[in-house]
Amino acid sequence: MKLLDIGEIAERSGVKPSALRYYEEVGLIQSVTRHGLRRQYEPHALMKLSLIALAKSAGFSLAEIAGMFSENGKLQIPREDLRARADLIDQQIKELTALKNALHHVADCPAPSHLECPSFQRLIKVASKTKSANKKPLTK
Repeated sequence: MKLLDIGEIAERSGVKPSALRYYEEVGLIQSVTRHGLRRQYEPHALMKLSLIALAKSAGFSLAEIAGMFSENGKLQIPREDLRARADLIDQQIKELTALKNALHHVADCPAPSHLECPSFQRLIKVASKTKSANKKPLTK
């Protein structure tokens, strides 16, 4: 099996060497040896980096991603976490779609002023309520 050095892994995966070193430090990936000062990885590290990138794009933290791998490095994704994340993304899509539609309307609205547009007034009220609902009370 041909090992890949950190430069090859970085080039093929698009992950910077500094991030690769950090991922190794937190236990997401492992180098198997060094050639001089350069870390060497098995080719399957590329697949693991792809999975990490996918999970990050879905909004999972590195700690959550680390929990998706067993101690021997096997992938064990909790399906209930995936469903919950998918539901969260669905909700974000709905909110962003409504915002996009409202902004398109306001941009094309024939009202003399944005403040005279009933749709813009509703957008302001919804944004204000959403902002208030998303605030978490401070606890000691």
